[in-house]
Amino acid sequence: MSRIAERFAELRRRGEGALVVFVTAGDPSLALSERLILTIAEAGADIIEVGIPFSDPLADGPTIQASTFRALQGGVTPAQVLEMVSRVRQQTAAPLVAMTYTNPVWQMGMERFACTAAQAGIDGVIMTDMPPDEAKEWHAVAREHGLDTVFLVAPTSTPERMERVARMSSGFVYCVSRTGVTGERETLPEEVPQMLQAMRQFTDLPLCVGFGISRPEHVRAVCQVAEGAVVGSAVVSLIAREAAGGERALLSAVRQFVRELKGATEHTP
Repeated sequence: MSRIAERFAELRRRGEGALVVFVTAGDPSLALSERLILTIAEAGADIIEVGIPFSDPLADGPTIQASTFRALQGGVTPAQVLEMVSRVRQQTAAPLVAMTYTNPVWQMGMERFACTAAQAGIDGVIMTDMPPDEAKEWHAVAREHGLDTVFLVAPTSTPERMERVARMSSGFVYCVSRTGVTGERETLPEEVPQMLQAMRQFTDLPLCVGFGISRPEHVRAVCQVAEGAVVGSAVVSLIAREAAGGERALLSAVRQFVRELKGATEHTP
């Protein structure tokens, strides 16, 4: 059983939803990203998505695009990110998921990327722009190296698409709360429960909802209907705001925010 599967099994026993937190590796720096990831894990995040910077992040909104640009301006590469993850893995057992796009994986080579990621301690991979019907080669390589592959579904996904995602996914399914790109929003779309209900016809995997989840009340609402909530832009935005105040203040602010978010997952039905 993978670390991701073990974490969801543990959460089910405790009656909690999963808090999945995204950070962009290399923003503000790789050294600080390492400490941020460890702080986020210590604060209670159940799974941490480590964003690998890419020059054309089509699925991401302005906040994550800006963080990606800052990381790339600092010279961050996929290989450096995985090297950083290997140091993180030595200090935490939290499940770690690499979130990226197809191009960086192809550039490194699928076999090399999968091997390096697995050796670094990555548990799963999300390639935002890779549909399941084009993922046969990657899926085989990922399975060979013990990596879960997480695919995305959206409210506009057809039953056929949902069935393919269910068949190819492992770890969990990332359910996009709305069409468009990542970013903070005031409220959750009404379509989310219907999307989750439709997806459950095809899989018993945990369903995690992301895109626009930015507050504890959002997390609480999501965890009433899904196994987990993904918070990305709100954390990335907080890091950008607090970075100028120094490392101690930054880590303290992130620790407090993650604790508040995690508190909203507890005692769910």
